[in-house]
Amino acid sequence: MTTTFTALGLSKSALEAITAKGFEEPTEIQAKTIPLLLQSDTDVIAQAQTGTGKTATFGLVFTDKLVPGLQKSPQAIVLAPTRELALQVSEELSSLKGPKNFSIVPIYGGQSWGMQHKHLKAGVDIVVGTPGRIMDHLKKGTLKLDQVKYFVLDEADEMLNMGFIEDIETILGYAQPERQVLLFSATMPKRIANLAKKYMKDPVNIKSQKDQIAKNSIDQIYFEVSRYDKFEALCRIVDMEEDFYGIVFCRTKIACDELNKKLGDRGYKVETMHGDVPQDRRERILKNFKNKRTEILIATDVAARGIDINDLTHVINYSLPENAESYVHRIGRTGRAGREGKAITLITPTEYAKLRRFEHNAKASIQKQSIPDGGAMVELKKNKILKDLNEIMADPDSLQKFGTLAATMFKGEKPQEVIAALLKYSFASHLDESTYASLTNAKRNKPGKNARERERLTNRAGTARLFITTGHKQGANPGKILNMIDKDFGVSGRHVGQIDIMDDYSFITVPLAEAEVILDSFHAMKAQGKFAPVRVERAQHAKKDSGPQRKSKPTHKKGKGSTAARKKNKKSDSKSYEKLIRKPFKSTAKKPVKKKGWFGNK
Repeated sequence: MTTTFTALGLSKSALEAITAKGFEEPTEIQAKTIPLLLQSDTDVIAQAQTGTGKTATFGLVFTDKLVPGLQKSPQAIVLAPTRELALQVSEELSSLKGPKNFSIVPIYGGQSWGMQHKHLKAGVDIVVGTPGRIMDHLKKGTLKLDQVKYFVLDEADEMLNMGFIEDIETILGYAQPERQVLLFSATMPKRIANLAKKYMKDPVNIKSQKDQIAKNSIDQIYFEVSRYDKFEALCRIVDMEEDFYGIVFCRTKIACDELNKKLGDRGYKVETMHGDVPQDRRERILKNFKNKRTEILIATDVAARGIDINDLTHVINYSLPENAESYVHRIGRTGRAGREGKAITLITPTEYAKLRRFEHNAKASIQKQSIPDGGAMVELKKNKILKDLNEIMADPDSLQKFGTLAATMFKGEKPQEVIAALLKYSFASHLDESTYASLTNAKRNKPGKNARERERLTNRAGTARLFITTGHKQGANPGKILNMIDKDFGVSGRHVGQIDIMDDYSFITVPLAEAEVILDSFHAMKAQGKFAPVRVERAQHAKKDSGPQRKSKPTHKKGKGSTAARKKNKKSDSKSYEKLIRKPFKSTAKKPVKKKGWFGNK
């Protein structure tokens, strides 16, 4: 049954703030949670997907139940996983406070410590911050939580993924025992459930059933193309949409930068956000994107966690995410606040099975479409020209200064031929089908002799063995290699199987798709003249992998795994890569000051 904000028991000032923001009716999580928080002091666990109004849920309660300026120390604290999300939550709370003069301060790393200290010293009602910087202020005594009434954990599962759980537990220890804990999360992993059990008192569990990402408000489609046609396919998708305003996801920072340059060269209004972008620039980029001065934002999953914009038209998965949960989080950034949105995924034939697993796990329906060909693109351009001309002719006064030139051009000539000449002069390349490359919609191989052989080999192994130029002498160990593969090459360590570490080099075994991502990232570093931590190549003499086990040294087994066999394999591998070790990849970029090795050795 549909309800209204008035029926939730909110005050007049809160209702006025809601009206000013254009909200018409509460989401399910708001309708279930707000009345409970207004009427009781019970702890609450609210589980709902991204984009279902969680911030407004506790923000409206703050507006109604807190008193501005009641005390110098905070009455409420909100923990958020990223700086961007902390800023956006702070802005959202400010927009909901109505005529009440609440002091709301965002606290996050990268911002001036002195300015934060000044605000806290002057007194604040609500603090919104990231765990790391909040911890810093607590340890230095510049922030006290001994009078906090509300303690909010926003996007708790994301904070778990980012390794903040220990920090959260420490921060909870600083808060007064009588605080009311509100935990908001899209999912409920076991560790979050344990945290709730330990620090919350008989919490009420509220779960949204209707506000699912896979609702009809998001049209989910995919295009199957070769990896070499992805960029052209992306451009055509953006061009086909009348008012494109969305986020394009890539898996690595290097891929973001490459795509940003290519799209910029094509004339698109585009910017990129990832972990290497300085904080002050990130804030400018996000502001430009919110104000629609930028139409395309390219981002990694981590950088996009703080982006919360209601009117995005599209989310495009230029690269597939790690898992179904990440897919749901990505596409949940469109189709918000009752609007419709599109989630588009570009896959290669080898990624089809992975996408179908996402579809099953997310309980979604992802439909296949074909990339528009040259003829469709020309028709699109024609329609756009006609539309633009109609808009120009709607203002006759703006055409007066061109009247004399127009009269000269039409003198003694047929009007239709003059207009045709003008179109050729201005739009020849846009209206020529031959200028559009032929993009065949990639198909998965049909069964056949060669296909069956490829399938047999894939089923037997399905992995690739990669050589990397670091070993025991450089301080390498399995943990450090996994961290490097994740941080520098964009592949989660959980995809890495066997790890064999020698004195000066190592071998890792990864699935074929992840191997391509690692190699592409390395070659992109090399092409851009960036300094790569190691050289990565496909191993020429790979041993057959026995499974996803990780080991720093070859195991001692009889038979094929005997000492003699291992020495033979090691000798074979070392001959193949002796030249690579002697001549490691050198970047043309300026090298950093060498204080320690890549893995911490002096």
